[in-house]
Amino acid sequence: MAYQLTKLTSLDGVTGFRTHVQSLGLEIGIDEVLSSGENNPLLQPISFTWRGDEKWIGNRFAIQPMEGWDGTASGGVTPPMIRRWRRFGESGAKLIWGGEAMAVRPDGRANPNQLILNEENVCDIARLRQELVQSHSNVVGDTNGLLIGFQLTHSGRFCRPNDKKRWEPRVAYRHPLLDKKFDVISDSQVWTDTELEELIAQYGRAAVLAHEAGADFVDVKCCHGYLLHEFLSARTRPGPFGGSFENRTRLLLEIIKEIHRVASGLIIGVRLSAYDFVPHQPDPSTAEPGKTGQGMPTPFDEHLPYRYGFGLNQNNPLERDLAEPHQLLDLLESHGVAMVNVSAGSPYYTPHILRPASYPPSDGYQPHEDPLISVARHLEVASELKAAHPGLLIVGSGYSYLQEFLPNVAQYQIRMNKVDMVGIGRMVLSYPQQLLDAVLRGKSERKLVCRTFSDCTTAPRNGLASGCYPLDEYYKRSEDAKILKQIKAK
Repeated sequence: MAYQLTKLTSLDGVTGFRTHVQSLGLEIGIDEVLSSGENNPLLQPISFTWRGDEKWIGNRFAIQPMEGWDGTASGGVTPPMIRRWRRFGESGAKLIWGGEAMAVRPDGRANPNQLILNEENVCDIARLRQELVQSHSNVVGDTNGLLIGFQLTHSGRFCRPNDKKRWEPRVAYRHPLLDKKFDVISDSQVWTDTELEELIAQYGRAAVLAHEAGADFVDVKCCHGYLLHEFLSARTRPGPFGGSFENRTRLLLEIIKEIHRVASGLIIGVRLSAYDFVPHQPDPSTAEPGKTGQGMPTPFDEHLPYRYGFGLNQNNPLERDLAEPHQLLDLLESHGVAMVNVSAGSPYYTPHILRPASYPPSDGYQPHEDPLISVARHLEVASELKAAHPGLLIVGSGYSYLQEFLPNVAQYQIRMNKVDMVGIGRMVLSYPQQLLDAVLRGKSERKLVCRTFSDCTTAPRNGLASGCYPLDEYYKRSEDAKILKQIKAK
């Protein structure tokens, strides 16, 4: 029987939300009333120690990195990108985690319009940062406690550097379930150890440029199935970068060491997918007219024990196992990493655990369970990791699906010390100031709240710019909106 989703808009306020959560057997704490004004927990500063110095962040919410698929063909800055970064600043968040992913080399881009952090673009990227700082000052009144980082990445299995519809993957290892889907057909697409040594140096050069451009920190992106995250599960890879836990973490740690060596003034953070599940796919037996099927696990029995994910139970890859993620956070802290942004899975093969949504992107699947299950999992894992690693500043993810209940849940998470920072993502595209309005004005503009229509993902999956087409007039009036409408009609 097809799963019938209960929309959050149908619930009767916080009481209705709490009742629905309890009916699902979940624990998602929510505050009945938002504290008003400057006393709200979300507006309190937080400090952390880095190399013996105390650093502080002016409030408790962070902007997650969000790409627009709208840079130049050479990986440079464009007016829509400047607008997006200005809106990040207008959000009032004092931690800007990455802005958006910046490729450390051209062939590592996830799309042909992704930013490249190189000598050609560094001055424009510095201006991009300055636009954010100015817009933040205009709204908030000052830039005290504002910390801005750049996210460094290589897309690995999900590279599309030349054509928005053609994969050009470079992978850590051959994957029995993902290779066919993402055009991995040859062992020559697997990185050699020699190539990885050069990649380490390229991360270092990108970090030097980030420092020159004014970044306070860099995020060494290790999430969502991209290259460094995939290496964490490279159990079948031979040699120094695969097999054992020590070897599988080697590439990430060597990059961190190189950044410390060449850009010692930079704070380092890591955005980490702390757990995976086996890839999911649409179940054709549940497809309704005009819709894809509901999600189901790709058959995996013949691949047990499942050796191709990180933070999961190899005997049941639909369950998380945080033993190795805990070990990794210990290693990150010992290597001078100050902050960890906790995420999960991959938008390419498990979008429901990463971005819980009412409506799937065009390459996804309909909800097969209540998305609040994935929200609760995000909250539980971030809380567990924070409790076990108090020396790291922990940023949580997975909040956008909460919609108008987001401020109440976020306040609870901070008030109860479940997490250090609340990371907000796609909801910023439609309504950058939702949290600021909620805690300063006592309410949000309900008509602007993200309803997880997933157009911000469906558009780039089809070669268009990423934005909030349903709610942001800038994108609603664009030519891409007309094309997107035709794509969705099909």
